[in-house]
Amino acid sequence: MRKTLTALALAASMAAGPALADLVFPDLSYRTGPYAAGGIPFSDGYRDYFTMVNERDGGIGGVPARVIECETGYNTEKGVECYEATKGEGALIYQPLSTGITYQLIPKVSADGIPLHTMGYGRTSAKNGEVFEWVFNYPANYWDAASVAIKYLLDENGGDLSDSKITLLYHNSAYGKEPIRTLESLAEKHGYELTTIAVDHPGQEQKSQWLQIRRERPDYVIMWGWGVMNQVAIQEAANIRFPMENFIGNWWAGAEHDVTPAGAAADGYKSLNMNRIADYPVFADIRTHVIDKGLAAGDGSNVGKVLYTRGMYAAMLAVEAAKTAQEIHGTDQIDAAMMRDGMEALEMTAAKMEALGAPGIGPEFGVTCSNHGGSGGGIVQQWDAEAGEWKALTDYIAPDDEILQPLIEEDSMAFAAENDIDLRCNES
Repeated sequence: MRKTLTALALAASMAAGPALADLVFPDLSYRTGPYAAGGIPFSDGYRDYFTMVNERDGGIGGVPARVIECETGYNTEKGVECYEATKGEGALIYQPLSTGITYQLIPKVSADGIPLHTMGYGRTSAKNGEVFEWVFNYPANYWDAASVAIKYLLDENGGDLSDSKITLLYHNSAYGKEPIRTLESLAEKHGYELTTIAVDHPGQEQKSQWLQIRRERPDYVIMWGWGVMNQVAIQEAANIRFPMENFIGNWWAGAEHDVTPAGAAADGYKSLNMNRIADYPVFADIRTHVIDKGLAAGDGSNVGKVLYTRGMYAAMLAVEAAKTAQEIHGTDQIDAAMMRDGMEALEMTAAKMEALGAPGIGPEFGVTCSNHGGSGGGIVQQWDAEAGEWKALTDYIAPDDEILQPLIEEDSMAFAAENDIDLRCNES
């Protein structure tokens, strides 16, 4: 059976050194702890896609991909330990699936010259490639998500939120605090009243927060949750009879395991998503080349679910960036610096996604030297409890760059000044 190693055990197991031909993709996973329900399907999708590429295509450009999984438990200290234990194995890219770990790894990957991809999480201003050479957060970031939620609510209210009260219910962590400034700026522009309510880790106790929501009677609740916090929040919302259609989670609060514990009471709950959920042709290839051969990372039950699909999508983007790097440098044996170049030249068109067996799985986007964040689009989906599935309500909604770009510029330039970083990029 596959084993997930701790950082210390992993370091010991690698003493003999890697097979030099492999392209190495560490997976900083969390299959244990209060956030395992989200970490498991993501890692399953991430690992299974690389396995499929090896089995079906003979690797990336003919070079096998090797995924090294290291258990973090969603713990920042363990995440850093996993990074240190795996970086010497020829790691091409890190995807930690944790904002806390991301903040600690940004200076490390910048010093070590290894790309960091924080897809829809992490430090939002890393979108500015002029400052963050080694960090990418395409296809969208947290501030994009906040803006997409508000644009959706504007559309639902005829373009006017001036008389609306919106509450942000957020995980009391770096992750949960990310959208606050954006929502405040958008409140100034659109005139809605914003209230913020924190939920402490891991989020199992929320009665006082929902009593406050019942007293204040907001028109909408936007949730920045993760793990058990999401399940508890949806149940507490049902307990106070808050209308589910006015309750919107971000894209880390919109998976099947978030809603199913509440049963029929979760019907109508909405969330964002950075990738569409569908029965993509690529899943048939995963079943044929991975699951049916007994090579799956899990038991196969997560295939096609929200976070499995997102993990697969993250691996797909990594593979396409690696292919791009191979083309740019004229070699199949790429290193981390070459991988960075491939990530910065990545283009995901509708034609490419269709060719990969995942038509429309994400928004079309291109990465450039100055834009490491992609297009920023997201959809709104709604839970149909009777059908037991998410249904898309919108196409990809573009964020309000008029508000977001100055915030990204301000934050990234402050980071550059604090860390004595010279700006790069000479794009016309």
